[in-house]
Amino acid sequence: MSDGARLAVDIGGTFTDVVLEHGGGQDSVKLLTTPDAPDRAVLEGVGDILRRTGVSASDVTLVIHGTTLATNALIERKGALTALVTTDGFRDSIEIAYEHRFEQYDLYMERPLPLVARDWRFSVPERIAADGSVLLDLDEGVLRALAGDLDKAGVEAVAICFLHSYMNPDHEQRAGAILAEALPNVAVTLSAEVCPEIREYDRMSTACANAYVQPMMAGYLKRLQDGLRTGGLGCPLLLMMSSGGVTTVETAVRLPIRLVESGPAGGAILARDIAGKNDLDKILSFDMGGTTAKITLIDDFVPHIARSFEVARTHRFLKGSGLPLRIPVIDMVEIGAGGGSIAGVDAMQRISVGPESAGSVPGPACYGNDGTLPTVTDADTVLGRIDPTRFAGGKVTLEPERASAAIEHEVADVLNADTNIAAAGVSEIVDEHMANAARVHAIENGKDMIGRSLIAFGGAAPLHAARLADKLGIDTVIVPQGAGVGSAIGFLRAQISYEVVRTRYLDLREFDPDTVNEIYAGMRAEAEAVVRLGAPDEPLVETRGAFMRYRGQGHEIMVPIPVRAFHPDDSNALAGWFAEAYGKLFSRTIPNLGVEVLTWTLSLATDRPAVETASSSQARYRPEPDGQRRLFDPANGAWLEAGVYARLDLRPGAEIPEPAVIVEDETSTLVTNGFAATINGQGQIVMTRKAVSA
Repeated sequence: MSDGARLAVDIGGTFTDVVLEHGGGQDSVKLLTTPDAPDRAVLEGVGDILRRTGVSASDVTLVIHGTTLATNALIERKGALTALVTTDGFRDSIEIAYEHRFEQYDLYMERPLPLVARDWRFSVPERIAADGSVLLDLDEGVLRALAGDLDKAGVEAVAICFLHSYMNPDHEQRAGAILAEALPNVAVTLSAEVCPEIREYDRMSTACANAYVQPMMAGYLKRLQDGLRTGGLGCPLLLMMSSGGVTTVETAVRLPIRLVESGPAGGAILARDIAGKNDLDKILSFDMGGTTAKITLIDDFVPHIARSFEVARTHRFLKGSGLPLRIPVIDMVEIGAGGGSIAGVDAMQRISVGPESAGSVPGPACYGNDGTLPTVTDADTVLGRIDPTRFAGGKVTLEPERASAAIEHEVADVLNADTNIAAAGVSEIVDEHMANAARVHAIENGKDMIGRSLIAFGGAAPLHAARLADKLGIDTVIVPQGAGVGSAIGFLRAQISYEVVRTRYLDLREFDPDTVNEIYAGMRAEAEAVVRLGAPDEPLVETRGAFMRYRGQGHEIMVPIPVRAFHPDDSNALAGWFAEAYGKLFSRTIPNLGVEVLTWTLSLATDRPAVETASSSQARYRPEPDGQRRLFDPANGAWLEAGVYARLDLRPGAEIPEPAVIVEDETSTLVTNGFAATINGQGQIVMTRKAVSA
């Protein structure tokens, strides 16, 4: 994107990572997140890394930022006081939802509560038909009276979602203009702008979520911009989106819901580039931080992309138990399995881990910050996997005795077990949670684990990668340089992009090329207006898709479409592209059944530089360890002597015998029995499963 020094900042639930790319190299710093004022940790980290490297603030040409703030606000219900304005008679659609039970046989099943309570949901007379025609004009008098009531109630944000506004947004746009004039200090979200797609509940849920986080995100981004400028950084600030691209602050303020999975998306971009450099076309991206673990499938060097996902699930693996959001997102599974995930024993005397997290405050017991509940980090400390003096680059000094006491009190004593065995149980359970999530995610996407390589990054992932690979039958694990701040590094590899979507139903028997060409021309203009704000002169790459289905089906699949003008005989071409995509996903097609298109998509992005495969031939050598560390081996209940190696001292070609711990400032890599570790030509740790002799 830009020459010169560049900064990337990733705010997680536990840590804030800052990466500075300059002079052909990079430096990084990891700090505890400051939840009361997240920008404080960002500005502290930026100042620290600039002082340490001697890079002037004026030399920084770009700052790219990803954050979990919007996600956390939705999960913790700490957003703005939000009102919903909808078509008369439809204010309860957001609570009726799909009219189904996501857990059919659970008598105590609890649905996720809507972000907007019923007392704050209002309706006005108006009606748009499914074809976009006006059945009933908007009653502006009722709307103006409602504006006065909202003002008196102190509402901070309003979501407007009228029936069929994806076909005709005129009523929403007029209502938005009236409310913006009457309530100048209230954030107004239009569903036709946030999610111009069919399916009323999903569109309404997405609009409410956008309104719910908009005031908080707008205030945060303004404070961050002001803080960066005060620190001498007058360069552009771009925001990472859940789709894997970056966008401008203006777009992020208007559509903050697109930032919900921004941090994990950066990690997927990093894994994509590493896959390209190693010529690995089947990848499982594994990102485990302090709060959550994220798992992504990457095939043919492209992460799987989805149009929807759920946030704030009330049940960990159950689809339908969260709030649906329809936005472009890298398709991943995210579970509450991080270093700060809290461990305990349930009523059936089973070890449980997560999804609750100790976060950065108070944090795991070993932080010595008044935390008393045991976490995965405490278990790893007890098992000898973490050097207490080098954790987070020495910025956090761990107290192993507190970790041991927490594990003993909350787990070992309850199970009448040895403390080391209890800690090993905590680690094993969290690894099994992640392995199970990966299996389910692969099956849901029609994929498997055969022939995949695991790319591990995040502060906790390299400690658990070998065991996760063992559970999934994966033979190769790659830990990239800077793995502890991998998502932030991924931000620097992302493209400036924007995706537009339009619902326009089309039966292929009645294919109209002029209509399709007009749809794509309008989407191209809208996307380019956004992308050019951050990339005024760069060449752009357009990608098209369509969500298609057989007639009578209730759900669609995404079908890639070439970028070209459509002609009258392209109905057969669309049917062929659909059959190819359907066959890949379900291993069959349905003959003699009509095909229809429901939604069209267009993505516009700056060009991505080609990734060259790096040479892997290196002279092998066996380095001497810097020291020894005792590791607890759960397999035989004994302590083993493991070599400790400083990653910065390892040259390409190094062969590290197991068991071993490879340490660096932001993370440590555990090389377990059964895996051999080497350093490849790119400085990456490659762990390969050793062949088992017959």
